[in-house]
Amino acid sequence: MSPGPEPLDPEPLGPQTVDPDPISQFRRWYAQAEAAGVRQPDAMTLATASPAGAVSARTVLLRGLDERGFAFFTNLESAKGVELAVNPRAALVFHWRELERQVRVTGPVDLLPTDEATRYWASRPRGHRVSAWASPQSRVVGDADLPARVAEIEARFAGTDPPLPPFWGGFVVGVEELECWQGRPDRLHDRVRYRPDGHGGWQRDRLAP
Repeated sequence: MSPGPEPLDPEPLGPQTVDPDPISQFRRWYAQAEAAGVRQPDAMTLATASPAGAVSARTVLLRGLDERGFAFFTNLESAKGVELAVNPRAALVFHWRELERQVRVTGPVDLLPTDEATRYWASRPRGHRVSAWASPQSRVVGDADLPARVAEIEARFAGTDPPLPPFWGGFVVGVEELECWQGRPDRLHDRVRYRPDGHGGWQRDRLAP
């Protein structure tokens, strides 16, 4: 018998009602978003910045979560890859509109080990792997360039699985600060922020909406 959908938290959001650990709290909310039928709960806005402070943002997909933080994979030579190589800090936003919830994360960024990227790469459909090889992500291309590059890659790896490209990998965004946001009437929204307490735990504070 199915255990049924994950119930929503019965109490208003507050420093005393959230889990003491931000990753555990995120997992709880993520399970509730999945159970509620939120479309693509793994979609997250990723903001990066150049050394000069020019900020850019785009949506990527969460592909791993553990004590290190939030992981995603990409072309390392893309705009975000280049910015993270020289300014390894980022911000994330999850927006689950159906539940009137957001989660904001900021922290340092590290490159994932190659073996982790290889395992994830092997799980991708072949078409996705071909596209990753063919696309010079974030660079200007002509209308016919991508189809030609796809045909070239298909021919190059005909009958074999395209291996992990040397320019492709993963990043993990660590948690220096994580905020849970819950919508409330009259815009008196609940906001709880986690920050390290300096003793191996997390300080939880309520923020004004």
